[in-house]
Amino acid sequence: MPLPASNTPWPPREWQPITQKTNEWAAWWSGDTQTLWNTYHAETTTTHRRGLIGFVQRFFWGRTTNAAANRPSRGDLHIPIAADLCASSADFLYATPPTITTTSQTTNQQIERYKDDGLFEALLTGAETGAALGGRYHRVTWDPAIADRPFLSTVDADHAIPEFRWGRLTAVTFWTVIEQSGNTTWRHLERHELTPDGLGLTYHGVYEGTPDNLGIMRSLAEHQATNPLASMVGPDGHVTAGITRGLPVAYIPNVTPQIRWRTHPTARNLGRSDLDGIEPLMDALDETYSAWMRDIRLAKARIFVDRDMLTQSRPDRDGNTHTTFDLDQEVFTPLDGIAGSMADQVPIQPQQFAIRYAEHQATANELMAQIIHGARYSQASFADTGDSDITATEVRARQSKTATTRGRKIRLEKPAVQALIAKMLTVDQAVFGTPGLDPNDLAVDFPPFVQNTTEDNAQTVQALRAAQLLSVETGVQMAHPDWDKTQVDEEVARIRAAQPLTDPAQWRPQTHQPDDEE
Repeated sequence: MPLPASNTPWPPREWQPITQKTNEWAAWWSGDTQTLWNTYHAETTTTHRRGLIGFVQRFFWGRTTNAAANRPSRGDLHIPIAADLCASSADFLYATPPTITTTSQTTNQQIERYKDDGLFEALLTGAETGAALGGRYHRVTWDPAIADRPFLSTVDADHAIPEFRWGRLTAVTFWTVIEQSGNTTWRHLERHELTPDGLGLTYHGVYEGTPDNLGIMRSLAEHQATNPLASMVGPDGHVTAGITRGLPVAYIPNVTPQIRWRTHPTARNLGRSDLDGIEPLMDALDETYSAWMRDIRLAKARIFVDRDMLTQSRPDRDGNTHTTFDLDQEVFTPLDGIAGSMADQVPIQPQQFAIRYAEHQATANELMAQIIHGARYSQASFADTGDSDITATEVRARQSKTATTRGRKIRLEKPAVQALIAKMLTVDQAVFGTPGLDPNDLAVDFPPFVQNTTEDNAQTVQALRAAQLLSVETGVQMAHPDWDKTQVDEEVARIRAAQPLTDPAQWRPQTHQPDDEE
C-alpha cells in the first residue's frame, strides 16, 4: 500500500526541520502576531534546552515579556512587509498574464475556457504562496460533478511530502487536516506516484489520529469530507490509473538553488523563499515601529498636581470618596495659613517627553531597504514616487534587480506552466472525450517586465523609419504590440491608402538621365 501505515508520526520525523522553517515563513506571511510569538518563543525554549543561548533568544517576537498575559497595556505592531513582498512577487509574474499560443484553433478555444475557469487566478495565487514558502504544487484536477473539463488547483508547500529523482518530481503526498477536535485530528492524504512504465496513479486515504501522529486509517466513507471519494476508489485503492503518462502534478520552485537544505537528500530539490534570511530584519522592523509607538504613548502630556490641590468629591454608590482636579480652573485662590507652605514648591508640574520620530523613521527606512535588498528586489519597485513622466528605459534602470529576479522565476515558471496546460489538454481528451485537442504544440510567453508606452514606441518607429530601416508592417507591430495580425494588416492598408507616395512598397529609384552636354 503506497499510503503511509497507521500510527506514522506526521509530518515524518526526517521532514520536521523543513516543516518548522516553512511554518516560520508562513507566520511572517500571515502576519498573525500570536503565531509569530508562538513560533519564536518555542524556538527560544528549545534553544535554552540545548544550551545555545544566543541569536533566536533575542528575537523581539520571542521574548517572554511579549506574551499576551505580560503586555496587557502595550500594543506591539507588526508591519506586513512579508505579505507585501510575496504579493508583489506574484504580481510581477502574473499581473499581466502570459500569452498561451498554439496553431490549433480548437485547442486555442479550449485554453480560453481554462482561463475562464480561473487558470491565471490559480497561478497568481500559487505564485504568492510559493514566494512565501519557497515553492508550490499545481495539480490538474477533474470532477465531472463540478465541471465538464479539467481545472487547475493549488497545494501549499507546507502540506506536501515530495519525492524526487534526478531533480524531477516522481511522487508526492498531499495532506489536509479535515477536522480538529481536542486531541483528535482527522487527515486526508492524497498520494500521486508513477507506475514502472510511467503512468500516473492517485491514492486517497483518511486517518484518525493526533496532532503529531496519523493514527488509524479509516474508510473514506467514515468522514463526510472524503465520503464522495469512496465510490471512486478502485479495488487496488487508487482512484485513477493509466489515464495519462506522468504525474498530474507539477512542483514550481520559487527561486533556486535551495541553499539552506542543499545537503538534504530530498529538500535540496525545493525552492527558496523570498523571506529566507531576512527574518531578523523583519523582526527588527516590528521592534522599531513598536518602539516608535511607545514613544508616542509616553509623550502624551501629563500634569503632576500637588495632592493638596485636589478637590474632595462626594462618596459614590459604594461609599468610596474620590479626589479630582478641575482642569478648567484657571485661578486658584490661596487660603490663609497655607500660602507659606506652598511658597517654596511648585504645586503643578507639566511633563511631556519628546517623540524621536526622525531617529525611528531613519531606522525603519534603512531596515526596509535592507529587507527589500535581501529579498532580491529593487527598492524602486516598492516606492510610491509618483513619477509619471519617466521613460521605460529609466524604469528599467531603477528596477533592474527586480527584473533580474523576475527573469529567474520565469525560467522556472514557463516550462512548468506549459507542462500543466499540456496535461490539462491530455486529461480533457482522455476523461471528457473532447476531440481535436493538440497538447504537443503550445507556447507560453511572459510579457516584458516594463512595457514601452505609446510615446516610447512612436519615437523608436520614427527613428527607424527616418533611417529607412523599418517597414510599415513592422512599424505598426512595434507601435501596437497588443494587436493581432488582422488588426495590423488593416492598419497597414489604411496607411498605404492615406499616404501612397511615401509607401516604401511603391518607392522606386530614379533612373539617371545624362545631361545634353554629355
